[in-house]
Amino acid sequence: MAQRFGGKYSPGQTTPPTPGQRPPPVHPFDGKVPARAGMRSNLLFLGGLCFLPGAFFSDPQGLIFGLGAAGATLLGAWLTREGLRAEDAYNARTIARRPALPRKLFGAVCVGAGLALGGLMQGAGLVFPLALGVIGAGLHLGAFGLDPMKDKGAEGIDSFQTDRVARAIDEAEAMLSAMSDAILRAKERSLETRVAQFSAAARALFRTVEQDPRDLTAARKYLSVYLMGARDSTVKFADLYAQTRDPKARADYVSLLDDLETTFAARSTALLTDNRTDLDVEISVLRDRLRMET
Repeated sequence: MAQRFGGKYSPGQTTPPTPGQRPPPVHPFDGKVPARAGMRSNLLFLGGLCFLPGAFFSDPQGLIFGLGAAGATLLGAWLTREGLRAEDAYNARTIARRPALPRKLFGAVCVGAGLALGGLMQGAGLVFPLALGVIGAGLHLGAFGLDPMKDKGAEGIDSFQTDRVARAIDEAEAMLSAMSDAILRAKERSLETRVAQFSAAARALFRTVEQDPRDLTAARKYLSVYLMGARDSTVKFADLYAQTRDPKARADYVSLLDDLETTFAARSTALLTDNRTDLDVEISVLRDRLRMET
């Protein structure tokens, strides 16, 4: 999505840091991954619409084939776009399940079927439309690739635990998305940036829990209660600030995000420290066993 250019000295931004003041830290998990569901997948929608003029100026049989070609191609375009989004989410996760529905594969089948129906609309026999459909489906797979076909990072981990983690993080991501959507109503770029920075701190905790699903119990309230409160506060603040532009309400909201971000960062550090302690204990036990055996 396009955003208005703005920097630390632009109007409406926060006060620039003094020479002795360090800028806020950049989190390693900022949640910004390249969105590949863009121009290429959107062009497929235009391809589907191209069948409509010829369909409406054809005989009844051509009309049926033309509408079918447009519908199949549009469905394939939608499945492809959703498949690309699912693949982006899959690539962003440390531990991820393969998509339950191979959307890009089905999208290729639908696009091929649409091209075949488009060939039938022109009355070109049967062989040419089928060949056109197969070639179109093959080109689609060559351009967009296949869906992820296997789980990632789940070897040797209890599937029940990973499923619990996946559900909890999906719910937490939905709350972060709701926060990002709500703060847009405040119409202030610096607040959008501040919410994005908080989301990065929250996602750092998500990645920590993904790396060790046993940490889910300790982080449960951070992924549900705290994020739910942050989402509700953001919705109420955005509605109030859009009407009143109250500086005190803004300062209180930013202070709340600061406190929550510090809490999430501390929880992430604590979980990593606990994991390090568990590793040290395991190494110590193994060393004792080796000494006893030798």
